[in-house]
Amino acid sequence: MFDDNTIVAIATANGIGSISIVRVSGKDALPIALKISKRTTLTPRVATLSTLYSNSGEAIDEGLLIYFKAPFSFTGEDIVEFQCHGGIAIANMILDEVLHYGARMANPGEFSKRAFLNGKIDLSKAEAISKIIEARSEDAVKLLAKQLKGELTNFVEDIREDLLFMLAYTEVSIDYAEEDLPEDIFEKIEDKLEKIKDKLENTLDASKRREGMIEGFKVAIIGKPNVGKSSLLNKLLNFDRAIISDIAGTTRDTIEESVKIGSHIIKIVDTAGIRDETSDVIEKIGIEKSIEAINEADIVVALFDNSKNCDNEDKKILSLINEASNKHILKVLNKSDLPNVFDISILEKDFINLSTKESINPVVTKIEKILDNNTHSDEMTLISKRQVNSVSQTLYHINEATMPLQTGELEFFAHHITEALHNISNITRPYENDEMLDVMFGEFCLGK
Repeated sequence: MFDDNTIVAIATANGIGSISIVRVSGKDALPIALKISKRTTLTPRVATLSTLYSNSGEAIDEGLLIYFKAPFSFTGEDIVEFQCHGGIAIANMILDEVLHYGARMANPGEFSKRAFLNGKIDLSKAEAISKIIEARSEDAVKLLAKQLKGELTNFVEDIREDLLFMLAYTEVSIDYAEEDLPEDIFEKIEDKLEKIKDKLENTLDASKRREGMIEGFKVAIIGKPNVGKSSLLNKLLNFDRAIISDIAGTTRDTIEESVKIGSHIIKIVDTAGIRDETSDVIEKIGIEKSIEAINEADIVVALFDNSKNCDNEDKKILSLINEASNKHILKVLNKSDLPNVFDISILEKDFINLSTKESINPVVTKIEKILDNNTHSDEMTLISKRQVNSVSQTLYHINEATMPLQTGELEFFAHHITEALHNISNITRPYENDEMLDVMFGEFCLGK
């Protein structure tokens, strides 16, 4: 049941600032604002300077009131924003006055929930609002801004429209076999099915490649003990996060830190040194975690020691990165300030000469270039596991629908298309069966 109580919350973060905003939404928003300001009217969408009073008549502050009249507001209800001087004390005093006059505290996310229930935003935009507040990189902001503008909504609506078309014609073929249907209708349906399949597959692939845009791309630093992994991590972070020692096995666990490279946030994982054999149980666990980090990383930086012979441990590293064929791999020959002993032919041509004692710019530049190529794209990208799961389930039912369509088992085909509709619609707004009926009866003029 829809709660029509008037709600209020402080819309700005805690702390000292020039402005604080108290937002009120609901049928009593305007009357409450008029009582606190002792005004008789407020002009919609006009910032009005006013003294704000307590219920006992004492002046609290002088601030701006902005009235958004329903339905032309974020929530679709009457909204009033009190823009007062910054600082938590003043904002809390205004909040107390609004509560005194009958509003209640808003629950987390309730303004956005009301916007959704009143048809002002869909679920994809609500998710984008939630994530853009927490965004830590320019990549994330740009991606989420596209969803706020309706890019994902349009993507889903196009697929819904095609699925409704298929379902409507299929239901007509099942229930109204005597109706004259276009001769090539099932060829058109099959063609639409293939195009949707390609769209969904491309979207899932792009989303997997770019999932680090929101939380940060993972970069794993791997190599045998004492090759310079912790030195590289400390240089990237510009402070001594990892202990550096000549003793093999100093780093026994994975260390994870975030840093900004260009416009990208990356999570750097410094792993335990990978070696052939160790009797230390803790070190064994660390090595297992290192291998796990490789599997989870978007970019793997594999370090080798220019001053040492290539040994079995180095070959194991090469074997691991060769198996990770779907990763971006940077092979780095560290300690290039020392005489060369390492057989560079094993690394082939594509490697970076480096000395972590000097400049690590070649590695930073390469990582930034890879991330630029990954993020600067117009491909549709999903921003949450919920969205990925919905698209995956939609694709599953599209694939399952192909055979029944070819064999003429239209009831099974219709079942899978209906499931696909429900799943793709979960991203934006639930699918209602009436939508299919509207297409059926509107398109075919049935029941005459």
